[in-house]
Amino acid sequence: MGGWGQIVGFLRKERSRVLIASFVALTFVLFAAILYLREAAVSGSPEIYAYLEAGGTLLSFCYAANALVRFRGTHDRTALILAFGFVLSGIIETVGYFGLNDVLQAGPGALTRIPMGWMVGRTILAVFLLSAIAVERYVPTARQPSKETAGALLVVAIATYLTSAAFLAAPSAPLAHVASFVSRPWDLLPGALFLFAAICFGQRLRSGHNDKAAASLYDYSLLAVALLNVVCHLSAAFSRHLFDGPFFLAELSKTASYVVMLSGALLDQARLFDQVRSMAVSDPLTGLANYRRLISVLEAELDRSRRTQRPFSVVLLDMDGLKTINDQYGHLTGSRAIVRLSRILRTHSRAIDTAARYGGDEFALVLPEACTDTAARVVSRIRERLSAEAEPPTLSVSTGVAAFPEDGDTPEKLLGAADRALYGMKHRTDSSKVKNLARIAACL
Repeated sequence: MGGWGQIVGFLRKERSRVLIASFVALTFVLFAAILYLREAAVSGSPEIYAYLEAGGTLLSFCYAANALVRFRGTHDRTALILAFGFVLSGIIETVGYFGLNDVLQAGPGALTRIPMGWMVGRTILAVFLLSAIAVERYVPTARQPSKETAGALLVVAIATYLTSAAFLAAPSAPLAHVASFVSRPWDLLPGALFLFAAICFGQRLRSGHNDKAAASLYDYSLLAVALLNVVCHLSAAFSRHLFDGPFFLAELSKTASYVVMLSGALLDQARLFDQVRSMAVSDPLTGLANYRRLISVLEAELDRSRRTQRPFSVVLLDMDGLKTINDQYGHLTGSRAIVRLSRILRTHSRAIDTAARYGGDEFALVLPEACTDTAARVVSRIRERLSAEAEPPTLSVSTGVAAFPEDGDTPEKLLGAADRALYGMKHRTDSSKVKNLARIAACL
């Protein structure tokens, strides 16, 4: 364990050098693989190329649909811009795919031409990645979603026009330089754009870590997509004809980037849905279950107890003197007191118990398979833990217990019975305090 700890410590200390060394090693391995595929005359079939193109197009459309859903829920401008980027790239590549039969019939010489659809579609996607980065960094977030949409559409229109105009100005599809070391230098242009996008996404992730902001899987997916497309165009730059080994490595890298982008978006969207669902059933201050979740748990526990014929208990807890704490120490200390009590309820409950914030300074505990005696022991343990806390002010609670089936057979009846028991206890406590004050006054 000591040796492993030293290795981890060294990697953390020399993080930058390790990353640079890893990047150099991976680049060397990539170049070696590309040159091997080219010199070994590895090639694929038009059918495999067609499958990769069709699969990549379908994945790009699926991601675009997912990105639009993401924008609707979160107003993420990056997702909206990339949605249009993937749609346009997929459409352009689909148009080029339908012209594949003409290329095959034109003879071997046509295979050395760089498909214009490939160049336009890939460059547009790279430009859209950079546009999304620029909008996120330099354009302030608008308060109105319509302005967000209009601004993103304007960026999409300008990027599409400039990229298309640049390629339409070219006289014809360029030929691959078969005898040159770099056969398709044109592919270095989108490769450089994707590399710049990867650097920007990496800086954004690093700055997010420095600001202690958790980077999402979606952010890492964007970085991975940019890097995979760098590999794609670096490999394509060494391709001598349409179906050789470097070109198929480029196709596989491109399709893999689509898989990563869609997978990252789906997993991150599932995480967002879980967060929303958790927020819908939890109290924002304490993290305990809210009233809606409490009622749901009570209904489920009633159904289970009716089947098993076993009791369960509900405990209501009311913090004593919260108004006095707020008046004497301030509302922040009052909120802190509520959080302190909620932490004790969470840590001193069983895994099957449910602690909830009932409202204001009132809390509830649902104790499955617990009779009133067991509930009383739980209450005693909570009070002991509260009294043992060193943090001021000292906290105490009044409690009321109700049990199924003797105190009720619905959530409303059980909570009502526990509430009556709670306020009966508070009334007795208040009466005792009044009597004690009267005795003190009489003695004086």
